[in-house]
Amino acid sequence: MYSNRYTFMYAIVISVVTALLLAFASEGLKPLQVANVALDKKTNILRSVRIGTSVRSEIEQTYKDRVKEMVLDGQGNELTGTSANSIVLKDEVVKPAAERKLPLYVYTGEGNKQYYIVPMQGVGLWGPIWGYISIESDFNTVYGTYFDHKGETPGLGAEIAEKPFQQQFEGKKIMDGDQFVSVYVAKTTDKIPYGPEHRVDGISGGTITSRGTDAMLKNCIAPYMPYFKKQKPGTGN
Repeated sequence: MYSNRYTFMYAIVISVVTALLLAFASEGLKPLQVANVALDKKTNILRSVRIGTSVRSEIEQTYKDRVKEMVLDGQGNELTGTSANSIVLKDEVVKPAAERKLPLYVYTGEGNKQYYIVPMQGVGLWGPIWGYISIESDFNTVYGTYFDHKGETPGLGAEIAEKPFQQQFEGKKIMDGDQFVSVYVAKTTDKIPYGPEHRVDGISGGTITSRGTDAMLKNCIAPYMPYFKKQKPGTGN
């Protein structure tokens, strides 16, 4: 029979060896993990412009050929020497709009038509929600969206990640004349101060997630308006 000391030492050795193996495995897999996170981000950006391929090579090539990454300041000026990938969005969205660093992705489609993709981060019922919204070159019309969540309830708040909800945004407007008003996510019985071109139906049974999505849209799109206004024809820029 082994002594208690032997058993204790054996357990320590096994624990140390296991910890070392896990550490080496983690470091070895880290480049693959980073690559997969980057691929997921590119996939979701492309989904916001209605490109739904899941083929890795197609995603990488399309993104490389057609997407330009930018970072703006709160006054609508492009920042040089700052990578969009270096921006931690959840840290930026809690700052005053004028103090944020704003990642922006510009997709060039058929006929050289450009779409401006805004990343978004907000809070649902059970945790973070996020997504991307693409705006047409009139800086008013929504072309497409992509939303996801960390832990919303299946069949309720989790519906923001489903196509029927996301497709409601296509063709909606974020401007009322020269004023930014966003797209409202509201129950069918709720009144909003603007017409149907500014609203989508909220999720039945997912009121808090709908409100979180509504707040996320307003909070995340509004800071880009100084840049959008500078790009419009006739502004002198």
